[in-house]
Amino acid sequence: MTTPTPKLADLAEEYEFLDADDRYRLIIDLGRTLDPMPDALKTDATLVRGCSASVWVYPTTQDDARLHFLADSNAAITKGIIALVLLSVQDKAPAEVANADIEGALAPFDLKNQLSSNRTQGIPNMIALIRETAGRYTG
Repeated sequence: MTTPTPKLADLAEEYEFLDADDRYRLIIDLGRTLDPMPDALKTDATLVRGCSASVWVYPTTQDDARLHFLADSNAAITKGIIALVLLSVQDKAPAEVANADIEGALAPFDLKNQLSSNRTQGIPNMIALIRETAGRYTG
């Protein structure tokens, strides 16, 4: 049985009232909601550059051309951050993904102040990869 994916706004509301340790746990738990990514897809081509942990992101398309990303990391907190990023774009049309304000969606989580800089340095690269992928599907 899969856990229903929480809405970003609901998550931000809950996050606001948590202390640092609980925020960390919430992000790690969120990482557990990601669809499993087959090891065969964890290749150099799907690896996100510039992350302190290994991060893989692989786009798939659904019948109605919406993008669904598979992602994984070898670090629990990083996997949670990816899940947070994907909540703002998962299962949307490529044009919607390409134009999504992912940074704005993540702003309430104040990740730069919540996590060490080496944990957040790869976030812009993840976002760039997602936008670039969406661009290939819209172009």
